[in-house]
Amino acid sequence: MRVGAFVLAAQFPGQGPGEALHRAVRSAEVAEESGLDSVWLAEHHFVPYGVCPSAVTLAALLLGRTRRIGVGTAVSVLPATHPVTLGEQAALLHLTSGGRFTLGLGRGGPWVDLEVFGAGLEAYETGFPESLDLLLRWLREPRVGADGERFSFREVPVVPRADELLEAPEGPPVVVACTSPGSIRLAAERGLPMLLGMHCGDEEKADMVALWRKSALAAGRSPEEVAAAGHVSAGVVQIADARQSAAEALSKAMPGWLHQGLGAHVTVDGRTRGMRDPYAYTELLSALHPVGPPRLCADRLAATAERTGVSRFALLAEGTGDLMATVENVRRLGSEVLPLLC
Repeated sequence: MRVGAFVLAAQFPGQGPGEALHRAVRSAEVAEESGLDSVWLAEHHFVPYGVCPSAVTLAALLLGRTRRIGVGTAVSVLPATHPVTLGEQAALLHLTSGGRFTLGLGRGGPWVDLEVFGAGLEAYETGFPESLDLLLRWLREPRVGADGERFSFREVPVVPRADELLEAPEGPPVVVACTSPGSIRLAAERGLPMLLGMHCGDEEKADMVALWRKSALAAGRSPEEVAAAGHVSAGVVQIADARQSAAEALSKAMPGWLHQGLGAHVTVDGRTRGMRDPYAYTELLSALHPVGPPRLCADRLAATAERTGVSRFALLAEGTGDLMATVENVRRLGSEVLPLLC
């Protein structure tokens, strides 16, 4: 089982962006010190839900500050950038880190980001497959050109080539955030593992993995490739000596952050959007994920792995919004929970 930290750089009420980013960087450094497998970095634009606007930029910083731990994006919002630009950045991080970088991709939401970056609503609604395929070709081929609906350019050489790294010649691993049957089939047909969201329970995740497996086999992927997919399950972790203490720590801080952060999203086309009740959502996350004593947390992770077949986890440890509490949470995850999973 491979357990990593999910870092949002969440800006809690009363905090500034600098405080949130400092906590993000420090918790990632402690994740390596504590023996975690990986750090996964979220990307958001124009909202305090997460104040990292470029997951690949923060990944570059953390790859430079660490020596062992894997660093991935969860996710880089593909409609917000040109696929070749992101492909070049991914290849650069892959090569300079010795293969420690993973590129997580998602299509984001119908937010005002699409207006600001000039992508338009079509990039979100219909353009993701074209962008994804162009990026994958950039990571795997020596020369790339495009003649699609959104991207059209003459063939150019790929520099630097991601497959030039002897330790990992296949290029950086790519994962795709999946929230619908369509995105699951898209990832499966291309043989790309899924990143599954925090809001999903084990039953839903098991159903998503089953649909991915069926779709991948139907697309001609080998049983061996399907078995080794390496999906990633996002969640929340809060460790305390008692279950009630851990849940209370989250219930005191997370609703304010969720209300402020999720409520700041603005749609690009004025469509009505609903928002989860922040208190109910906090309770749901506490019920679904490892929140409580170390033994309970380990059992919860093991149960999810057994039920879903997913054995890679990206766990949000900053749910209290406090730097010292987050650092302690990450340390306990490494020192008290991981040994119980071996």
